[in-house]
Amino acid sequence: MDTFRKNKPGIPEVIAGPCSAESREQVLATARALREIGVTTFRAGAWKPRTRPGCFEGYGAEALEWIAEAKRLYGMRTLTETATPEHLAAAVKSGVDGVWIGARTCTNPFAMQALADALAILSRQERERLEVYVKNPVNPDIELWTGAIERLRLAGVKKLRAVHRGFGDYGKHIYRNPPVWRIPIELHRRMPDLPLYCDPSHIAGRADLVAPLCRHALDLNFDGLFIESHCNPEQALSDSAQQVTPAELAAILDTIGTTVAVAGSSVEERLTKLRGKIDRIDDELIEVLARRMETSDEIGSLKREAGMTVLQPGRYSRLVENRVAEASRLGLSESFMRGILEAIHEESVRRQLSVNFDF
Repeated sequence: MDTFRKNKPGIPEVIAGPCSAESREQVLATARALREIGVTTFRAGAWKPRTRPGCFEGYGAEALEWIAEAKRLYGMRTLTETATPEHLAAAVKSGVDGVWIGARTCTNPFAMQALADALAILSRQERERLEVYVKNPVNPDIELWTGAIERLRLAGVKKLRAVHRGFGDYGKHIYRNPPVWRIPIELHRRMPDLPLYCDPSHIAGRADLVAPLCRHALDLNFDGLFIESHCNPEQALSDSAQQVTPAELAAILDTIGTTVAVAGSSVEERLTKLRGKIDRIDDELIEVLARRMETSDEIGSLKREAGMTVLQPGRYSRLVENRVAEASRLGLSESFMRGILEAIHEESVRRQLSVNFDF
């Protein structure tokens, strides 16, 4: 496995740059600042897939010129996103070192095959030189992800990497794209020699959540980080909320490096990993509780339509006894479980009352 490592103990390869190349000045300013903090691989989108028409969709071939200039000036490896054979041809001609295939493209087997066919007709030298990063599909489907990678392997692509960027989902979540860590873990089990990167920016959707997600990725032994960094995130034309400045990225990397350096003993290493596991479980608990309350709101609306009272004592008593018995079977104390159920029930009643009385 030909991974690239940043020259800092414990930190994997860091690929960083803006969501999109918005101007020559923005590209060069961001690339220069990232190079100064030690990042050697610069990423920027030339074409940006957008859900609705009329949104900023990138500057295309013109943006590739800015990215190529950043490569010449600062000696950085460069990556851009490609979604069609035409994108790929233009990107390769511009001299980028690699391309990534986004979640929307990976979801479509026809689009993936078109890209695989376009890669297959490149010269052998270009095909073996080019790094191809495959982000997971929008939906948590391991077969789609592995299928996309297999198509590229059959096309003769040698330098393949996978990028975990979370999965789309309805409802309220802490993250923009919930990570569902079991999916990349399963991909690694199936393809242990395939370098696996984490894109905390797209998982988070918020700049303040990028740092803990980086630590989670390290806990799970990811080979690299794929981070969105902009010289002025507030002015970004796309994904402004999730981009960090180069200075903020430097602080994140310093924190990661310190954490790794401190975890010198086996006990500290195990504690760091277990604490990361606790953090992920807590995130899942919060999301489950949010979904639970959304369902409670629906029940409140239905009771209102049917003219039913909010409190249903018989139902609640049965629920408590059943849940306490199940909790006891799993080794949880009765008092602990009753306290949790009471808190959940109290919040559920409060929300249903607000629905029924338009509070």
